[in-house]
Amino acid sequence: MANKALNVTAQRVTQRLALSALALLLTAGVAQAQTQTLEVSNARLSLLPGNTPGAGYFELYNTGDEAVTLVGAKSPAFDSVEIHVSSEHDGMAHMHELTSIEIASGERFEFAPKGHHLMFMRRVEPLNIGDDVDVVLEFSDEQQLPVTFNVVSPASM
Repeated sequence: MANKALNVTAQRVTQRLALSALALLLTAGVAQAQTQTLEVSNARLSLLPGNTPGAGYFELYNTGDEAVTLVGAKSPAFDSVEIHVSSEHDGMAHMHELTSIEIASGERFEFAPKGHHLMFMRRVEPLNIGDDVDVVLEFSDEQQLPVTFNVVSPASM
């Protein structure tokens, strides 16, 4: 009788574990499918010598059916990464931080010199022209999109 009760308990535990594993797989599949609706191209990080801030430029294409909102970025190579926009007003150049950028369904959003860009501040390690830098783009729906930026000279921009 004790063996029968033990077998029933073992079956229930096995079923619960199987259902939990299935739920995790389905959740991971949904997250992966959402991330696959975003494409990044031409990711480059313009750096001056020394420890001056760098600027990240790229094109973000939302191939999904819904708008997405970029809310931040991070990189192990920098203490801080912020979303910025440059503009000109009355002949004076200005730059300020943004908290988010919405990219509509089907939209290609360009991060380019004299416009929107990522500002990379306080390098953690030395970087050289030609190096690759890992960056994670963060979205309001908790999506995270890993991107590799190539370090380039500002003269190449």
